Amino acid sequence: MAKKSTTPASDRQAKIQAAQKSQGSGANRIVVATVVVVVAIIAVVGGVVWSQNQKEAATGTSTAVPAGASMGQGYPAFASVTAAAGAPTVDLYEDFQCPICAQFEAALGSTMQGLAQDGKLKLNYHVLNFLDDKTGAKNSTPAANGAFCAAADGKFQEFHNAVFASQVAEGKDVTDADLGAWAATAGITGDALTTWQKCVADETYTKYVTSVNEAAFKIPSFQGTPTVMINGKVVELNTISSPELLTQAIQNATQ
Repeated sequence: MAKKSTTPASDRQAKIQAAQKSQGSGANRIVVATVVVVVAIIAVVGGVVWSQNQKEAATGTSTAVPAGASMGQGYPAFASVTAAAGAPTVDLYEDFQCPICAQFEAALGSTMQGLAQDGKLKLNYHVLNFLDDKTGAKNSTPAANGAFCAAADGKFQEFHNAVFASQVAEGKDVTDADLGAWAATAGITGDALTTWQKCVADETYTKYVTSVNEAAFKIPSFQGTPTVMINGKVVELNTISSPELLTQAIQNATQ
């Protein structure tokens, strides 16, 4: 059988059709590639939003800070006391879950607080919560919230001391009963107790505590808790390991 002959016109038509198919396939590939890129961007943005939401869920959204403090900065204890001229500033870094901090408080807490009450030093507490992440326990943060919620009733120091006097073991969760017992020891009662309970339930100061924690670990010489700084310099704990040595160190730093 003879082959069907082709004409120049039919050749041109075939080439046009082939080119159109090729262009259409290219256009489709471009559209598909564009869709893939858009989907990838949406996924990344969605991941960022999810991550931020997770972070906010962990730290809360309240930007409240205790009186006299600011984000990332320590809480000034005994703020109503007028310090003597030249009195040094002491920054004390603690975590309510830290067992060595409890030992420090048992040995030197009353001396430190007494010197502050006498105006012989200006005391700032930097309450951290890194041990919650390290141990997986809900301990440091709820205790810190309890302390700063107590500060609104002028009971920070009493609550702080109660926590360390009957500290919940490292790695164990702090319960509502624990928090309530510390509040009772601190003398929070009546309407003030109701306000304190809501403050704690709302995790009012979690963001503040986290900001203080983050600021602490940006200090080049900071290694953990407890840490004591006198006039901005880290002090070796063995040089202030007794009430007498601590008192002498404060006297030596007085200008």
